[in-house]
Amino acid sequence: MIKLITLNQPRVAQAFIDYMASRQVEIKMMPEGQGQFALWLLDAQHQIETEAELTMFLANPSESKYQAASWDMVETRQNQFHYNSPSMMSMLKAKAGPFSLLIMAACIVIFAMQQFGAGQPVFNTLHFPAFTGQEWQIWRWFSHALLHFSIMHIAFNLLWWWQLGGDIELRLGSGKLAQIFAVSAVASGFGQYWVEGANFGGLSGVVYALVGYIWMLGYRAPSKGLSMPKPILGFMLVWLLLGFVQPFMAIANTAHLVGLLSGVVIGLWDTRK
Repeated sequence: MIKLITLNQPRVAQAFIDYMASRQVEIKMMPEGQGQFALWLLDAQHQIETEAELTMFLANPSESKYQAASWDMVETRQNQFHYNSPSMMSMLKAKAGPFSLLIMAACIVIFAMQQFGAGQPVFNTLHFPAFTGQEWQIWRWFSHALLHFSIMHIAFNLLWWWQLGGDIELRLGSGKLAQIFAVSAVASGFGQYWVEGANFGGLSGVVYALVGYIWMLGYRAPSKGLSMPKPILGFMLVWLLLGFVQPFMAIANTAHLVGLLSGVVIGLWDTRK
């Protein structure tokens, strides 16, 4: 699904939904809280047509053709102005692609195993290669990113992974997101291991790579449709700096920094032309 716009007048939005339905284009309306309603296009092949029609509709929503479409559709609409809250899964899928969801599911399953008595065996199996021979266990170069050690740790990382990784995957495809994950997991893991050893884990190095990548694309290639709002970018950079100066929390600061730099480098490479 593709998010088209957010409106605060569901009856006006329904007129556009009815008009596009008369053109065999299906649009769903979902509440977003605080009186806001989002319009979602179900089939991406109609995106150009729908966005053009939406621009004309917003310029003159009272035009007779929209009112006529609503009258034509009123008898076939099953639940007039009744909007079901979307399920958690539909909300997740609306913002993320298959690779995003796969990584999220893997992190959750691994975290659950850690909480139910298998913490040390799971860590021993998935941590960054630290002993002779482990460097040939290829999964270890990536699997350390799937380890988390508290509810706050996994919640913070998965929220940003879903938000930023989902944007990249929906815009540029699963392959690009998988590439960023693989490169940044290896780079951030190696950097953290070089400085402090293998006693670490988490998706935050990859998350910072997503920050760096979107930052570069928004600056150098805005036509790609990816950008990092300045307040969010500022928050992530301040959080990165705080990790280096505070002495109280065990944070993989080097992984964060190397992850950010790897995302910036990939973004610069992808926008070199």
